[in-house]
Amino acid sequence: MTSGPEERPGPDRLPDPAARSPEGDGITVSYEVRHGPPTAEPPGPAATRPKGQPAMAADEATAPVTPSRELLTPDDHALMLIDHESQMGFAVASHPMEVVLNNVTGLAKAAVLFGVPTIVTTVMERHFSGPLFRGVREAFPDTSGWIDRTTMNAWEDPRVRDRYLATGRRKLVLAGLWTEVCVVAPALCALDEGHQVYVVTDACGGVSAEAHERAVQRLVQAGAQPLTWLQYLLELQRDWARSETASAVGDLARAHGGTYGLGAEYIYQMLAWDRADQAAE
Repeated sequence: MTSGPEERPGPDRLPDPAARSPEGDGITVSYEVRHGPPTAEPPGPAATRPKGQPAMAADEATAPVTPSRELLTPDDHALMLIDHESQMGFAVASHPMEVVLNNVTGLAKAAVLFGVPTIVTTVMERHFSGPLFRGVREAFPDTSGWIDRTTMNAWEDPRVRDRYLATGRRKLVLAGLWTEVCVVAPALCALDEGHQVYVVTDACGGVSAEAHERAVQRLVQAGAQPLTWLQYLLELQRDWARSETASAVGDLARAHGGTYGLGAEYIYQMLAWDRADQAAE
C-alpha cells in the first residue's frame, strides 16, 4: 500500500485535515513575508550572465519580497454587506439565486473567520425587503449591530458611513443586491473620498445580466477592483503555513467552494482513509 503525502501542504494543496485549528473572531494571523531559496534560476535573459558563470546561489537570492499593497489582508479592510434580503433576491436575474446565496454565505463566514470588521445593512427590512438571508444572519447573529435604512445609497446614511470610518480602514470590500443600485452608489462615494474599493461580484446580483455587467464595468472604470468570494477567502489565507486559519479555510472551501470544494473534499477523505488503513496494519 502506498502511504499518503506527509509533507507540509503546498500552495496547490489543502491543509492536512488532522491538523485542526480554532475558528472564530479574533484570530491573529502573521502576514510577514517568508523567504526561501528559489526553485529555479531568477528570471531574466541568460545573456546578462557571462558565459560560464554559474547561476546565482540560493543564499544570494534571498532579497526581501514585498507583496503587492493591492492584496487584501485581514487587518487592512472592512466588509460591507448590503441588502441581502428576500425581496431584493426575488428580482435577481443575473445569477442563479442559489449561487448568490451560497457565495454570500461563504463570504460572511470568511469575514468572521479572519476577524474582519463587517457592516451589515438592510433597507426597510420590516416594511418592504424582508429578512436577511439565513447565511448572513447566522454569521452575524447580533441584530443590534445591523443598520436598517431608507436610503438606496447606504453611504448617504450617516450611520453606515460613520461605522465604516470608525474601523480606521482605508480599503472597503462590498457585496450586495442589487449591483446596479445598492453596490454602485456607495462604491462610487467611497472612491470619491479616497478609499480603495473592492467588489465581490459573485456575491452580488442585478435584475438582469446586462444590469449587473454594466454596473461592474462602471465600477472598474471608476477604480474599483472586482473579485470573487473564493478569491477573497484564499487571498486572506495566502499561505497554508498559517496554521491558525488553514484548517478552517479548508472546511469553508469544502462547504461553499463549488468544484474547488469538491477537490478539497476528495483529498481530505483520501488522506483520512489512508490514515485509517495505516492504523489498521
